[in-house]
Amino acid sequence: MVKYFVSYDLRNSRDYQKLYDELNKFKAVRVLESLYCFNYKDDQTEELRDHFSKFIGKDDGLIIIKSAFWAGRGLDNSPNDL
Repeated sequence: MVKYFVSYDLRNSRDYQKLYDELNKFKAVRVLESLYCFNYKDDQTEELRDHFSKFIGKDDGLIIIKSAFWAGRGLDNSPNDL
C-alpha cells in the first residue's frame, strides 16, 4: 500500500457530495480544503484518475499524486493517521 493524494477544483456545478461519498469509501482523510489522502495499491495512479473522474464534471480539475514522502504544516488531518 502507498499513499495517494487527490486534489480537485469543482468549477461550475460544484456538486461535492458524490465525490465526498466516494472518498469516504477509500477511507480518505481531508488534509486541506480540496486535498485528500488515502492508502491504496501501488502503481494505480491512472486507474484512480479515471475512477474519480466519474464523480466530477467534465469542466472540473483533478490530480492524483502517488507519494512516498510528504511534509505539511497547518493540516486539517495528518496522512500519518491512515
